[in-house]
Amino acid sequence: MAIDIEAARRTPPKVIMLRVRRYDPEAKRVWWQEYKVETHRGMTVLDALLKVKEEQDHTLVLRYSCRMGLCGSCGMVINGTPRLACQAQISEVASEANPVITVEPLYNFPVIRDLVTDFTDFFNKHKSVKPYLIRKDREEQENPKGQYDMSPDEYFQIYQYTNCIYCGLCYAACPVVAADPEFLGPQALMYAFRFVNDVRDEGWAERLLIVDTEHGCHRCHFAASCSAVCPKAVDPAGAIQMLRSKLFKYRMGLYKRRVSKIIGPPPEKGERVPLPPEAETLPGVDLKKMEQEPVVIKLPEE
Repeated sequence: MAIDIEAARRTPPKVIMLRVRRYDPEAKRVWWQEYKVETHRGMTVLDALLKVKEEQDHTLVLRYSCRMGLCGSCGMVINGTPRLACQAQISEVASEANPVITVEPLYNFPVIRDLVTDFTDFFNKHKSVKPYLIRKDREEQENPKGQYDMSPDEYFQIYQYTNCIYCGLCYAACPVVAADPEFLGPQALMYAFRFVNDVRDEGWAERLLIVDTEHGCHRCHFAASCSAVCPKAVDPAGAIQMLRSKLFKYRMGLYKRRVSKIIGPPPEKGERVPLPPEAETLPGVDLKKMEQEPVVIKLPEE
């Protein structure tokens, strides 16, 4: 999902109301709880939730890690849209006219507690498409004697799909997953296409048969909601349509593609080239003195 840069640049409302959907598994209780939070410029929804946890309610449970949109841990539904909380700026999802932000756990996932969901089924479906390189020669696969040849164009065909961070937003946004819990889902099908399209892989026929089922790629209705919410622009909806095309050609006996060969061992590392003397590299600079002095960075006043 593209970040609204203009909205992110705006000054957020001074005070927001976080309306959080909570769940207590021991009491089997679901309820909405509201928290008032003072904001600052650049604050994200994740920042606001952590501020609530630290200052108001330590019982609030959520999952997070990197805080920069790389790990995919903080996926949740914000104002009705699956998003990464660390990428959702307060100024983007709230305003002075409407300072209320609704936060829910990801749809289509069992809820463990509050905003934490269970990804077991998600990863089981991911594993079911065999998301790894398969070679007919098992010895070669386990103990390769070199690297496989792959042109830049061939790598470009799969690069986009290697950016998946397993955040589950596509799965939460998919209406077919909501209607059919057995559906493999956009993430697993996208990964199947990623390896079917990889010239280093020889298990493409096996993988195509895995997705050619009642709950496989034919079940996709191409709502494209998965691609709309993807924080890495992976476009699983497009991948599923191309996977269908390859499956049709395979069933018609028309699908063929190149399989890369081993091109020999990787080049050995050469000896390190010694660095030039410090005085020649940084004339007039005493690095030891710099290491002892504290670094002070002056920030511009708002």
